Amino acid sequence: MADQKVILAYGDSLTYGHDAENQSRHAYADRWPSALEAGLGGKARVIPEGLGGRTTVFDDWSAAADRNGATVLPTLLSSHTPFDLVILFLGTNDLKPFVNGSALGAAHGMRRLVEIVKTHPYAFGAPAPKIVIVSPPHVIPTTHVELGPMFEGAIEVSHTFADHYSRAAKDLGVHFFDSAKVATATPVDGIHLDAKNTRAIGEALVPLVKQVLNL
Repeated sequence: MADQKVILAYGDSLTYGHDAENQSRHAYADRWPSALEAGLGGKARVIPEGLGGRTTVFDDWSAAADRNGATVLPTLLSSHTPFDLVILFLGTNDLKPFVNGSALGAAHGMRRLVEIVKTHPYAFGAPAPKIVIVSPPHVIPTTHVELGPMFEGAIEVSHTFADHYSRAAKDLGVHFFDSAKVATATPVDGIHLDAKNTRAIGEALVPLVKQVLNL
């Protein structure tokens, strides 16, 4: 379709589709970018760009891949130009005490990502895409031997994501969606989502994306 819209879904393991129960990856159809694309009925193509451990703007040298969302984003904006919408869905990993430990800090990181999207030098004279920022689901209690301690203190802090992100969205003139209203983490590790809750985010984004892109 010549007029088919293009959407970049930029996120962490929740966008990647990490399956905590089976220590694998959810089926392609169960990942939220896929559910969003299906819900748009062929009017848009959704490019999934999810990486486990990715933060908004903070360095985390505990993995081989670059997890700093601000350093990788410009390259992806260039490689996928032109497109119509960027969905920024990050912040959970910012809550790790050794990374940032603050939902407010994550919101400031999202502000920087929005700035990058708005000011990037897009090829072919393409205009900057529209933007939706998504606040993460709440962290819940878990007995997971690693992720429990890794996200120590994050349960209460995660409940402030929506307030900080919605304020940032209003200040920046972009759109906002609170994924905690439709998705709940699995107690397997307190962070990730099962297939049903992962799909729920994509399905719930459909009306907003249709509105933003006039579909």
